Amino acid sequence: MTHEEQIISVVQKTLPGVVSIMVGKDLAALEAKGFPFFGELPLDGLSEEEIVENLPKTDSGKIRTGGGSGFIVDPAGFILTNKHVVVDPDAEYTVSTPDEEKYSAKVLARDPINDVAVLKIDPSGRDLTALKLGDSTKILLGQSVVAVGNALGEFKNTVSTGIVSGLSRYITAVTDMEGHAERLRGLIQTDAAINPGNSGGPLVNLKAEVIGINSAVVFGAQNIGFAIPINKAKSDLEDVKKFGRIKKPFLGVRYVLLTKSLQSKLHSPCDYGALVLAESGGQAVIQGSAAEKAGIRERDIILEINGASINEKNSIEDVIEKFAIGDRLKLKFIRGTAEQECELALGERNEAK
Repeated sequence: MTHEEQIISVVQKTLPGVVSIMVGKDLAALEAKGFPFFGELPLDGLSEEEIVENLPKTDSGKIRTGGGSGFIVDPAGFILTNKHVVVDPDAEYTVSTPDEEKYSAKVLARDPINDVAVLKIDPSGRDLTALKLGDSTKILLGQSVVAVGNALGEFKNTVSTGIVSGLSRYITAVTDMEGHAERLRGLIQTDAAINPGNSGGPLVNLKAEVIGINSAVVFGAQNIGFAIPINKAKSDLEDVKKFGRIKKPFLGVRYVLLTKSLQSKLHSPCDYGALVLAESGGQAVIQGSAAEKAGIRERDIILEINGASINEKNSIEDVIEKFAIGDRLKLKFIRGTAEQECELALGERNEAK
């Protein structure tokens, strides 16, 4: 089989399991946030009511505010996608399958660390094509990959090909409509085009196995896209099926990773570690968390967790995801100019935190 024939075969096996996800909201909820921003839009002689009437809508009559792709991972109706596609807890989500069937979707869980979400639809006796999940620990630099997705049902069967260009990449990406950014870790870098059409869709190998979830693109750059390794999502899926939620160990601090440049700006005693710091008026140390119980305070600098140094390449999340809820860890930290240690038992993180 030629390389071209392999690609065609992969696409034919993958497309039946890829879905579009549409996001809808009530007009009243949007107006409460200032939508549709009439002062910023050219009216072109239309009334506000006429503009609203012409806005794209879902089948239930809600204003369509966005969407992305996803893919079926279980014939019972479980679907994986990006967290940023379904980040709004007040929105309505509709899934459209390749055979034009539409289903109301429930968001079962949003991964609090990775850009992953688990959805569920009721297939009502219909046959759904579930894609086979691969092993992202076996990915090799230079191997061929195919990115597949749909753009809100308007640009279906979007396919791009490329290779794995890098592994274990770290980027900061905007992950919701409010402009909040999250640091995504351990990503697969690919030169297969990832765009709003296939964000949330599968990145597959030449065995038609899903090895990643297409997640982000660097704007202004060419041929640089990123995907979440599928093993992270597999763990989330297993948790949801077993516990009804994603179970993640949780330390309970908000922080900034220190660097040499930040050291001088913040007058920090060291150029590595995690400076415990509140953001946007939130809590630096989450109430009731393991960190609070251990006595960690705002402005403390966490240097090590169980002997592992905390730095740009090894964040707190990178370290604690190797442990289980309830595991006891030893923290080394600086308070003022004094180096101290403490022990704590990891708690469980929930989405509200």
